[in-house]
Amino acid sequence: MMKGTKMVPPQQGAKFPMITICVLLFIAIFYVQRRLGFLSSTTTSNNVFNNYSKLFPASNNTQPLSDGDDHHKLTQEEVINVTLVNDKVDLEEEEECNFAKGKWVFNHSIKPLYTDKTCPYISTIYSCLKNGRLNSHYIHWDWQPQHCTLPLFDPKLALKKLQGKRLLFVGDSLQQNQWESFICMVEWIIPEHQKSMNRGKAHSVFQAKEYNATIEFYWAPMIVESNTEFFVVRDPQKKIVKIDSIMERAKNWIGVDILVFNSYVWWMNPPTIKTLWGSFGNGEDGYEELDAKIAYNLGLRTWANWIDSTINPNKTRVFFTTMSPVHTRSSDWGKKDDLKCFNETKPVTRKNHWGSGSDKGMMNVVAKVINKMRVPVTFINITQISEYRIDAHSSVYTETSGRLLTKEERSNPQNADCVHWCLPGLPDTWNRIFLTML
Repeated sequence: MMKGTKMVPPQQGAKFPMITICVLLFIAIFYVQRRLGFLSSTTTSNNVFNNYSKLFPASNNTQPLSDGDDHHKLTQEEVINVTLVNDKVDLEEEEECNFAKGKWVFNHSIKPLYTDKTCPYISTIYSCLKNGRLNSHYIHWDWQPQHCTLPLFDPKLALKKLQGKRLLFVGDSLQQNQWESFICMVEWIIPEHQKSMNRGKAHSVFQAKEYNATIEFYWAPMIVESNTEFFVVRDPQKKIVKIDSIMERAKNWIGVDILVFNSYVWWMNPPTIKTLWGSFGNGEDGYEELDAKIAYNLGLRTWANWIDSTINPNKTRVFFTTMSPVHTRSSDWGKKDDLKCFNETKPVTRKNHWGSGSDKGMMNVVAKVINKMRVPVTFINITQISEYRIDAHSSVYTETSGRLLTKEERSNPQNADCVHWCLPGLPDTWNRIFLTML
């Protein structure tokens, strides 16, 4: 090497490893970003899907996301084409339990916490055994979820959870069915002088004085106002709903710790509903006739707006009980079509049985409205488990116009009440599910 010549490192040899490292580093970063992007997208999509999967199981046409579905979005059309099921509850074993999936198992050793003779708060339309029903097998069926155990109802635990609180059921006579069941499941452990019941035209209150707790019911079958709810007008064809009117009744729901709503059946007949904005004093001729589902959507949006603008979710929990099935079409479970639920003594055993008395379209309306709300609303899903129970209705062991059906009237299947449920009975299982959510 010549003296004075400056040593220069070989340029090619120095750049090659640096370029290689940069390229490999770039590829690694790109890969990680893509994976993180995919996971983020998938997590977001899965969160949306999981929220709906608590309401809807996948339909037969729903395909799982593949690795290539990075940008798949769950559309509203896909959401409303799947079937409503139960909310999931985290158990102590940290596994998710879907109470809607399971079966009814007959167990004659099961004894209800009360009877319609020992609980003084049961309305006549639910008092089947007291009204003359001889077959009592319907009280011995136990709901067994597929992958977990549904805890028995513990009245002491229920009252402890309600200590110092107000629990209010708001809705129709099926909500009243659940309310009376809940009261009967707890009242028998309360000393006589420590409890009271005050029944009103719209608002009824059971008080557990020792626990400073109330279990209340507010009659609002359509949640918003109508001219038929207090039977001023008895013809459903003349029903007019004040679609934007809720404040007069909702003022009675303020300050409640636990609100449980339902509203379905009164919206399902007739198929179109006369709706009115503003006051009845403006004249009933100003109504607009809407499809029942559209009217239902508008009514629920009025309710949702009130909840979101009034309820503090840090102080009040809000629940919505899903549709209670109507079993008026016996052809749904393979019988002659004119028998209704008359003389049924066993549940339907066909897995995932779903009859014509549970309207998925109406249930989807609720799901879509609640999904857009600011205040969290938890579903108490009783629809699928109740679909099987064609045997648990009041049937002909009920009353009409304030009197029990005669022996002759009981022999006619068309007189069967296939809407309401016997107590004790199926609503007790609804409340077992509800208690796990509290």
